[in-house]
Amino acid sequence: MEQRFDVQGMTCAHCVKAVTAAIEALDPAAAVTVDLAGRQVRVDSTVAPERIAAAIRDEGYTVA
Repeated sequence: MEQRFDVQGMTCAHCVKAVTAAIEALDPAAAVTVDLAGRQVRVDSTVAPERIAAAIRDEGYTVA
């Protein structure tokens, strides 16, 4: 199921890698798309949205 997250604080390719790695650590099969300019992360995964949001926050980003 596709989930969308508004993520504040992402500014560069390193941020994209950090967010992607955090999500893939929860679900290695997840499809992660990061729109850096739009500050959005789209995730196709069966993991609960709350767990994905928590993983993004653990990397130091704000999930709106």
